[in-house]
Amino acid sequence: MDGGISGDSSLDTFPKLLMRNARTRGDRPAMREKDLGIWQSWTWAETAAEIRRIACGLASLGVARDDKVVLVGDNRPRLYWSICAAQALGAVPVPVYQDAVADEMAFVIEHAEARVAIAEDQEQVDKLLAIRARIGLPKTIVYDDPRGMRNYTDEGLADFESVLAAGDEWNARRPNFLDTEIARGRGSDASVMLYTSGTTGQPKGVLLTFENVIRTAENAIRFDSLTETDEVLAYLPMAWVGDHIFSYAEAYVAGFCVSCPESGATVMTDLKEIGPSFFFAPPRIFENILTQVAIRMEDAGTVKRWMFRYFMGIAKSAGIAMMDGKQVSATGRLLYALGERLVYGPLKNALGLARMRVGYTAGEAIGPDIFDFYRSLGLNLKQLYGATETSVFICMQPDGQIKSDTVGVPAPEVDIKIEESGEVLVRSPGIFKSYYKNDAATASAKTADGFYRTGDAGYFDKDGHLKIIDRAKDVGRLSDGTLFAPKYIENKLKFFSYIKEAVAFGHGRDYVACFVSIDLEATGNWAERRGIAYASYQELAAKPEVLALVQQCVEQVNRDLSEDPALAGSQIRRFLVLHKELDADDGELTRTRKVRRGFIAERYGALVEGLYSGHDRAHIATTVTFEDGRKGRIEADLEIREAARATPAAHVELRKAG
Repeated sequence: MDGGISGDSSLDTFPKLLMRNARTRGDRPAMREKDLGIWQSWTWAETAAEIRRIACGLASLGVARDDKVVLVGDNRPRLYWSICAAQALGAVPVPVYQDAVADEMAFVIEHAEARVAIAEDQEQVDKLLAIRARIGLPKTIVYDDPRGMRNYTDEGLADFESVLAAGDEWNARRPNFLDTEIARGRGSDASVMLYTSGTTGQPKGVLLTFENVIRTAENAIRFDSLTETDEVLAYLPMAWVGDHIFSYAEAYVAGFCVSCPESGATVMTDLKEIGPSFFFAPPRIFENILTQVAIRMEDAGTVKRWMFRYFMGIAKSAGIAMMDGKQVSATGRLLYALGERLVYGPLKNALGLARMRVGYTAGEAIGPDIFDFYRSLGLNLKQLYGATETSVFICMQPDGQIKSDTVGVPAPEVDIKIEESGEVLVRSPGIFKSYYKNDAATASAKTADGFYRTGDAGYFDKDGHLKIIDRAKDVGRLSDGTLFAPKYIENKLKFFSYIKEAVAFGHGRDYVACFVSIDLEATGNWAERRGIAYASYQELAAKPEVLALVQQCVEQVNRDLSEDPALAGSQIRRFLVLHKELDADDGELTRTRKVRRGFIAERYGALVEGLYSGHDRAHIATTVTFEDGRKGRIEADLEIREAARATPAAHVELRKAG
């Protein structure tokens, strides 16, 4: 089949796909890693050999079928290989977020009963040792990077090289062992366990089978015509289902190459060097890239600024139409071709997106202006809608049918129905097996006829494209019965580059009010260009000029809401700008940066009441967690502002800077 898919039903696990790739495309690159500024590469044959060594080494440590193996660290080849090595033994890999604090990681390790953990470096080992001192797990900790580990003598601590050596010895004594274990694997076996973000409570362990993951990967590969010649950059958390599908599952099915950046700080440089043909990023990444472009243009010379603005105007009028196969005048095509040579091409090359053939964004809504900016450059950026429990894919946007305000049509082999309550229900080959050790949650998440309850509220537009408006449980009513969709409002606010996070309130209230957290980089750059001095986030957030800037954004959102008959009554009346960034370490966001609205409402109860009290100021004292784990306390008196509300006739667009 096309896209490197074999069509062989016996290839029903990733270790079997690995063996297929080693046989049929053994000399093609499978993985790259940038180390000390130099890209190292491994072919599929070399990858298979390394995974054999790791799997046999894990077997020597006692890892066996159905065991859970925790993996934690940045995107590293050895961690990806360890996923397949664990699967080869019939064990279940459990990636966890590398920035999780010890308490969060301890819950996963204890819940999964993981006896073995594989860690990237000293930072992760320290957390694991602290966890083991509390709960007795994991018994064995394997680490990849030896820097800083010379004097560690804790029991059950092993460096990766010693595990590989043990694997070589194991394989020499039992040469048929691993092949036999791989042959025992079945598509119905658990392939991976990924934990939900825990927005409303403790995370749940989602068990996905090989059939779930491989089938959805095959369908997505066909949908976008991916082949073994494609390349991706693996930089998103390995614990996130999106990375597991794009950087692992689809790579094994299609046979393409995955590249790991040197570090989180070098991702943009490494992106430019690799030039992936298939690229995925959440909206915040695309927003950050565009913010950097806007900042650079502000600092550019007069001629460059004029050229950029002129040709971006051409791109907006002609580029998107050309991407969608619509008719464009000869003059428009000629000017666009000139813009490609002078502006678009060099810009895409500078961003590392010159070779991008297919790009996706998901996780949150992306601002229409941001979405259109990339598509106007000729980049095939699309949106998708998915969930951990569905092996990602629920809806995808076909080429030529791209809309900025929808998430596309049902993905291949996906059935969707909308309940009377507005909740989106999904049935597909990717529906998860179960929540680990939580039969009650599994039963409540699935209907009798096999549909998964997404918890999202949405509807199909006239073209059959799905539009998500909010979490179903969060959709409420104002005191007068007006529809209130907080996430929809929050996303509209976050479309502005100056606003990083927003939290809306209104259910059961007389009007909508919200918290806003500014984006320090974008707002700071805006302030510096205007000679506004500040020494901290808190000081910048309190500047009258910044409050006025945010007020313009809020009032633009009100104008947009006024054009939707169902939501016109839920315009924002009052708002304040928070004195600190919302932070996952403070429990205000999940590790996937989803707002924990209930927690925030309780933590900042005094501010919520201030928004509804009629007062123009509110006092707050907050405990915060610093990067080194220390706790501190900050206090602030915050100004509360009134926002003008609009009627449908009052729509005036506020251009989103950056």
